[in-house]
Amino acid sequence: MYYIFVINGREDRKDMILSDLQPQLKKVKIDYELYFTSGEGDGTRFVRLYCDFHPQDEVCFVACGGTGTVSEVVNGVIGTTNKRVAALAYGAGNNFFCHFPGRDFRSVEAMIAGETKVVDAIKCNNDYAINVINLGFDSMAAYYGGQYILKGKDKPYLKGTVRAMFFNRFNNFRIIVDGERLSRGTTMFCTIANASHYGQNFKCAPNARMDDGHLDVEVVRSTSLLTFAIMYKYFKDGLHVTNKFCRMHMVFRDARHVEISSRSLIYLCLDGEVVASRHYDIDILDKAVTLQLPALMNKGDKK
Repeated sequence: MYYIFVINGREDRKDMILSDLQPQLKKVKIDYELYFTSGEGDGTRFVRLYCDFHPQDEVCFVACGGTGTVSEVVNGVIGTTNKRVAALAYGAGNNFFCHFPGRDFRSVEAMIAGETKVVDAIKCNNDYAINVINLGFDSMAAYYGGQYILKGKDKPYLKGTVRAMFFNRFNNFRIIVDGERLSRGTTMFCTIANASHYGQNFKCAPNARMDDGHLDVEVVRSTSLLTFAIMYKYFKDGLHVTNKFCRMHMVFRDARHVEISSRSLIYLCLDGEVVASRHYDIDILDKAVTLQLPALMNKGDKK
């Protein structure tokens, strides 16, 4: 097996990752190379091009970053053969790693000694995700946060969340799940989940599993700020699916296909990356990605 470490090349990440990764690589005997991404989408371009030129080679691409880096690597390997995806948690948002408790996602040795697991992925128009798609209030918070970062503002995502809270709670989406229209009136936000966490370890879909062959869809109707504040604490911990008050303002479905449209642009988050369109076709892809997971830790091991 040949290992390619796809490293988030941002200046504020690269040195930190290398300081932890290089001493570990000196202790293991594997054939490997390092690749540093140069910007958004570069990880996908590199992985896809490598797979095109080495279609039969057995390669494990190791995403070194957060969920966004994992997603870029996944986008590159979709549709290929003899390729695996592993991950080391070096990001600000490490939601992908929450789905596999008891495993050390900072250990190269554990990754090499681990096991494989075949999981589903999400196809959204011509892009792919492995974790969660979200739109509405929360995707606009991410969009505004990104804009504030470009402007050099302090606390960009906090400011983005406040702005979205006041201006993006009433969205006119047409949401159709396996032929059934779910959206009636305005929508606050919607999550389409292949896995359980997003954002800052926000347990948005506690029942979602990466290998169950369906998407967990949650549509939250528009509410007042007070109602939203009451619901928030339940969403944070994944308790909204059983809480009677939350369920009064929500619709839940399992789905194979979701269609979303609007007369205006919809800013949608694919594993944290914001894209824009007026129409989305979203499908579950069964058994689309082979993950190489770290070996399970013993109970006495330090996490």
